[in-house]
Amino acid sequence: MRGVYLHYKDIVKRIGEIMPADCEVTKVEPEGLSTVIYIKNIKAFYSNERLIKELASALKKKVAIRVDPSGLMDIDEAKAIIENTVPKEADIRSIMFVPEMCEVRIESIKPGLVIGKGGSTLKEIMMKTGWTPITVRAPTMPSSTLDGIRKISVLEAAERKKFLINIGKKICQSSVSSDWIRVMALGGFREVGRSCLLVQTPNSKVLIDVGVNTATGDPTKAYPYLNMTGFQMQDIDAVVISHGHMDHMGFLPYLFAYGYEGPVYCTPPTRDLMVLLQQDYLNLCNKLFNIEAPYTKKDIYKELRNIITVDYEEVVDITPEIKMTLYNAGHILGSASVHLHIGEGAHNLVYSGDIKFGFTRLFDPANTKFPRLESLFIESTYGGRNDISLNRFDSEKRLYDIIRQTIANRGKVLIPVFAVGRSQELLLVLEEMSRREPNFNIPIYIDGMVMEASAIHTAYPEYLREQLQRRILSDRSPFESPLIKVAKGTSKEEIVNGEPSIILAPSGMLMGGPSYEYLKMMADDAKNTLVFVGYQSALSLGSKIQQGLREVPILGDDGKMKQLNINMHVETAEGFSGHSDRAQLMAYMKNLRPIPERILTMHGDWNKTDELARSASMMLHKESRAMADLEAVRLR
Repeated sequence: MRGVYLHYKDIVKRIGEIMPADCEVTKVEPEGLSTVIYIKNIKAFYSNERLIKELASALKKKVAIRVDPSGLMDIDEAKAIIENTVPKEADIRSIMFVPEMCEVRIESIKPGLVIGKGGSTLKEIMMKTGWTPITVRAPTMPSSTLDGIRKISVLEAAERKKFLINIGKKICQSSVSSDWIRVMALGGFREVGRSCLLVQTPNSKVLIDVGVNTATGDPTKAYPYLNMTGFQMQDIDAVVISHGHMDHMGFLPYLFAYGYEGPVYCTPPTRDLMVLLQQDYLNLCNKLFNIEAPYTKKDIYKELRNIITVDYEEVVDITPEIKMTLYNAGHILGSASVHLHIGEGAHNLVYSGDIKFGFTRLFDPANTKFPRLESLFIESTYGGRNDISLNRFDSEKRLYDIIRQTIANRGKVLIPVFAVGRSQELLLVLEEMSRREPNFNIPIYIDGMVMEASAIHTAYPEYLREQLQRRILSDRSPFESPLIKVAKGTSKEEIVNGEPSIILAPSGMLMGGPSYEYLKMMADDAKNTLVFVGYQSALSLGSKIQQGLREVPILGDDGKMKQLNINMHVETAEGFSGHSDRAQLMAYMKNLRPIPERILTMHGDWNKTDELARSASMMLHKESRAMADLEAVRLR
């Protein structure tokens, strides 16, 4: 699909040439990434099975067929027909009609049964009712985040349609030449946190990631250097978000607070996780840093209306001169490496995002095959020469030994985790331990957003490893193991004073949140153990304790500072990170096809980005260097 750009007028003309007269086309609209064709005679369209393929081939875009609003059945009648047409085994959870788009969204536990063999059930629904059925997978566990997002998408349909048509028309402009291409590092270079990269040509301005460093409340260190771009927020053409961690998307609503009205591209799971964590960040600002958040819930809702989701390996136009493809990055649910094809092949770059090129129980390893590749921007979190982690078998054995010893001493294990990614990986590891060891029947308490994030995972099994997919689709989700206890119904004091247990709680760096509250209650008891399983930022409390700090200043209930003595055991169980270690980063680059001409390292402490750049240059015999924040590089 790396084809010629078609102007909107050309698209309408081609559709007129392809569509048979008896289909009765009434309107053609460029709706975001899709071309929507409204017709009166749906039976005539379905009588020619080759039509949809012919249209997609000619237009090089997604094509959606909708029945003209005049031909739609009454909503109550249509709902009754849908309920009678779809097998009961599909377990429909909701049916939402969107008149603005002539669509009906059917949420069910088994959407495959809603679709039918070869799409037969969907076709039957459309033929009988006129409404275009859209299938949505329901999570196997309750999720207020998903419920909210899906309801808002219906309530905001009129405004969203206007937005999508506007974006569609902007993209469908005549292609332009890219005389020069440059990038500017706006955050997350020679550091971890606030990732942000500007990709600019004479005609396009695209931001990849807009993160925030949650380990600090200092605005000079927490937020990207957006004020150094030299243009206003409304001049940005598109934003691409690699994945749903705060250091990559936490500052995005700020753009909408200060004038940005354009599109945000990401995978569907990233959208959902993004909204979940951004709303939590508002509380973090107020409670932990005692500062005013840089945006409000209203700005998150604005952002949500402007998100356009893209599946892995789907080639889409995001400006008239830039095509984008997202590939699996293996880091967290929906995480992506971003491939940009600029100016009809003038330059191709890959922004790795956070990648895992190694074994995890959740995801396949990061993709290394791209159509073309000249410049690679690669994360360096564990890019230092000594950043070699344990193999996974040894990692799991060590964690098991730590837990077993603590439980034998009648203590409790506190594992600070990121709500998204590490918590689900650890749940899978612990669930596997319980299946392998009959005596491993220790209660696992999950607190904070861990349950909500896990529920979102069950709505997207196609993004998970095949074995895990099968378990979720066959109603054997490991996130619903009997050992897992949701802490929401039990006070923290009851859990800490109760029987020996394992506690998984965010934040992963002990920067506020439930993990920090548990630490205050558990730290003085030498029978307890604190286990770090993920990256600890140099600015975080977790890093200080991991490095040996045993007296921690905390804010007491009376508002005064006091010392917290860390008498509990402190352990680090390596090998569970969602980031690649040094060996995996080198293997990732060695397996890239094609081999890039230029490597630029990012997302790592100063020495680690340098060390990885030097090693990449020696291995690949290509130009390689570590960029710094505020540095600009011309790629062409």
